[in-house]
Amino acid sequence: MNWGSASEFFAMGGYGLYVWGSYIVCAAFMVAEPLLARHRHRQALADAAIQFRDPEDPS
Repeated sequence: MNWGSASEFFAMGGYGLYVWGSYIVCAAFMVAEPLLARHRHRQALADAAIQFRDPEDPS
């Protein structure tokens, strides 16, 4: 496709909202997934530490 201006490029022939919205949603998921994975990893480590703690250890 050939666009005459930046506004035509961003409009994407009338489908700009769908196209750019899809890119934004995909980017949001790509940012959120590593953050959520790090949170789940830390939570799993904390749960494992609690589960395998020595019951006779006072700390």
